[in-house]
Amino acid sequence: MSLSTLPSQDAGPRPVSAPVLDVVIPVYNEETDLEPCVRRLHGYLAESFPYRFRITIADNASVDATPTVARMLADRYPEVASVRLAEKGRGRALKHVWSQSDAAVLAYMDVDLSTDLGALLPLVAPLISGHSDLAIGSRLARGSRVVRGAKREFISRSYNLLLRGTLAARFSDAQCGFKAIRAEVAARLLPVVEDTAWFFDTEMLIIAERAGLRIHEVPVDWVDDPDSRVDIAATAMADLKGIARITRGLSTGRIPLTALREQLGRNPLPVDGVPAGLTGQLIRFAGVGIASTLAYLVLYALLRAGLGPQWANLTALLVTAVANTAANRRFTFGVRGAGGAWRHQAQGLTVFAIGLALTSGSLALLHAVTATPSRPAELAILVLANLLATAMRFLMLRAWVFRS
Repeated sequence: MSLSTLPSQDAGPRPVSAPVLDVVIPVYNEETDLEPCVRRLHGYLAESFPYRFRITIADNASVDATPTVARMLADRYPEVASVRLAEKGRGRALKHVWSQSDAAVLAYMDVDLSTDLGALLPLVAPLISGHSDLAIGSRLARGSRVVRGAKREFISRSYNLLLRGTLAARFSDAQCGFKAIRAEVAARLLPVVEDTAWFFDTEMLIIAERAGLRIHEVPVDWVDDPDSRVDIAATAMADLKGIARITRGLSTGRIPLTALREQLGRNPLPVDGVPAGLTGQLIRFAGVGIASTLAYLVLYALLRAGLGPQWANLTALLVTAVANTAANRRFTFGVRGAGGAWRHQAQGLTVFAIGLALTSGSLALLHAVTATPSRPAELAILVLANLLATAMRFLMLRAWVFRS
């Protein structure tokens, strides 16, 4: 339950009086810092921001005088609104206010104003122009200037390295409290974001990046708030659980990336003579192919002594072919669900038969030339034959097995 001074966002065009920018300040028990923060932010926007704006105070179930201060500020400034939520959670507050706002660009910042306000216009300008879909302040980008202790610096960098290693994130700073999003993007993206607390930012950015949205980064001047009330241990544990949940959602297809990409994703620029999506497919196919080749070589080496070269080649190639088709179906060509899986495997085995003919023929030719070839010579011939079979496999998978 919440009490709000915000207008409801409807499906029609925004009214002429609607603000261009709505800056949300999530607060919990901030009766002391709230008024100077809003006064400073309002003064900056009134003087420097060239469009209509709103400042929305999102109170997360405070138990002190914060709601009273918020109402007082809303009464004092026409551009200030207040929202009262019955439950805590920064993500919950942002989702609620952003979903109700009638502004074209939605932003938020922390109440301590750790980020210098001079970065606000560079943050939202690419969203107002339509150049980008989301924008984030980054304390780790080149050009940023940060004042904080070694402990927080280490935690921040470690967290972002973890995101790069586990979820292949390309943005540099997931949790700087200084972000913005275009309203039409938020309307599609927010219903998919599940977290209601501190992991909200990370989840939103990961899904946006995977859906092909453009994320603009702004280096910021940032001074750490020594009075921060964030429970680092509890937040870190929640973040780890969030990373695990997102990983499962991406691997199982539960997160509707395909639908989001079709609705919001930016198509790559066309290149003459290169079919759309070919570059990404080649990169993913190469990754699957490298893994399959290594698995094939290990299996062949293990089976060679007991089965002989031909049967070892057949068994290793068959096992890796089935796994290769399944991996390419899921990762390279983005086919999800059980529909058509058996047909794809049958077609994949046809492609496998052609690859078998290439590799077996190469082995037969080698043994015809040399009665007892060395093991390195066998492996070298098989690698070359597999490279040729791989090129043929990609063409047949793209043009025949997984044809759109």
